[in-house]
Amino acid sequence: MHTQSKQFQYIQEWSEEFLSLWPHRYDYIWAEHPQHGQRPEWKTESRHPLSDRLIRQGSYLYGVRFGAQTNYCLLDIDAGSPYHPKHDPLAIGRILAALEPLGLVTHLACTSSYSGGIHLYLPFQSAQKSWQLALVVQTLIENAGFKVALGQLEILPNPKVYATDHTPSLYAAHRLPMQAGSYLLNSHWEVIWSDSSSFVRQWNLVQSRNDIDELTLEQILQAARRKQYRISGKGEKFLNDLNAEIEVGWTGDGQTNYLLGRIAMRSYIFGHLLNAAFPLEGQTLVNDIVTVASSLPGYQDYCGHQHEIEKRAEEWARCVENSHYYHYGSSKFKSTTTLLSPVEPQPPTWNQRQSQEARDRIRSAIADMLNQGTLPADAGKRHQALTKYGIGGETLYKHKDLWHPGCLWITPPDPPNSEELSCPAAFEGPTEAEEVTSLLDRNGSKDTTGKDLEPSELSPVEPKGSNDKDVKASRESDPFKEPKNEEVTQLKLELQGTLGQIKAQIQAQKEANQAERSHQLQAQLEARRTAQAEKMRRYLESGDRILVEEAMRWMQANPEILDTL
Repeated sequence: MHTQSKQFQYIQEWSEEFLSLWPHRYDYIWAEHPQHGQRPEWKTESRHPLSDRLIRQGSYLYGVRFGAQTNYCLLDIDAGSPYHPKHDPLAIGRILAALEPLGLVTHLACTSSYSGGIHLYLPFQSAQKSWQLALVVQTLIENAGFKVALGQLEILPNPKVYATDHTPSLYAAHRLPMQAGSYLLNSHWEVIWSDSSSFVRQWNLVQSRNDIDELTLEQILQAARRKQYRISGKGEKFLNDLNAEIEVGWTGDGQTNYLLGRIAMRSYIFGHLLNAAFPLEGQTLVNDIVTVASSLPGYQDYCGHQHEIEKRAEEWARCVENSHYYHYGSSKFKSTTTLLSPVEPQPPTWNQRQSQEARDRIRSAIADMLNQGTLPADAGKRHQALTKYGIGGETLYKHKDLWHPGCLWITPPDPPNSEELSCPAAFEGPTEAEEVTSLLDRNGSKDTTGKDLEPSELSPVEPKGSNDKDVKASRESDPFKEPKNEEVTQLKLELQGTLGQIKAQIQAQKEANQAERSHQLQAQLEARRTAQAEKMRRYLESGDRILVEEAMRWMQANPEILDTL
């Protein structure tokens, strides 16, 4: 008998066109294939990007994140969501209808996994900034009455919370389609035959019909950013006043200096509400000023500084950065005053820039230690800890007001303006001579009955005892006559007793001051720890996957504070 052997076949590889749909491969997620009914345990890999061969191999489940730009967005609806077709057959249709004004008129649907969740892909033709698209899509969906939340309806790329310290954060990741449990769905939400080629065909068809309306995106984005920062009535008026002066552009000669000043103010104060992900500073601010100025009406006809526009923009950028103005919504408030006058800007000196950079490094180091709960209370240990951040001892001495325990206020005053900053004298403690004088002023200006003495009565201390009259008489008869030995001894004893009492009071006062300062510092540290714990609690309740992961990492690093959450 001859048995027919099965012919060996290679596993069919996914098409290259399918792999090209996912260009951002950094910080990808992966997980082992779970048992039936269990969820995958996702992990993030940041050491290397996800390769095509790993995806083709299929040994694990993989997912990707979004980069700075994207040509698709994704709506993730869990199986238990009230918007899932098995709970509300019309909900997805209403959600997608809310996105039509943006130019997203059709979609590609597939199951996310065996759990029955649905992924709605909305590819479009021209790439968009990820943070802008996320904010606009969320605004449109929420305006239609739907709640964007973990486990109900997620938007990818997800809107990221702005951080004042400019710390970058990752976009949420989504699992790649056409893996185990992922199938294409028809218009009735029924599973149909699926592979990478059929997925690509549907993707291309949908992408050809979706075209983002740039004007609509810009209008929704501006409204969303103002709502996100809760811009006040005064802020709204200030922004509108700047718009009124800027948007007309040049109407004649001699207007460049004035217009660049107004553009610099608007970009610096409100830039992150209008067209940027973060507050504009440095070269980014300069570039924005040049871009806005060169696009205004009349620029080509009347601006006489076109050959040096970048230099002029840089001067105005440095001017507004060193003024009393601040980014709207920032916690670093400055005193408010009238608008900047269109005078010639004076850039900061080299020493000023170096001093400011040093202070920024110290603040950053202190903030990092506070977040980790490792800030020493002792001044010497704190000095050693700061030097590990690459900050020199001389620099720390010049800026003691930022880190020295004796120089910290519970409520800090206005920031000092001097380049050579030192610890305020009030917190260095008075000298022993000053304390003696102070105590004498408080104690020595009253007699034993508590009656205030006149200035004429504040004579040098006279020894008391049986020889008082003789001493006084001898001094009255001859003020230059030296007292007898026993008189000198008696005088020394009296002075030693008085000085002993004064020193005891000084020591007691010092100990009381040290205890009070220690209590204040402990209260300040406890308040910051409590605030951080409250912040992490809000992260846990937010439902945002990234914020929840950050809170979990913080809780693992700070197990002793778990009871406060």
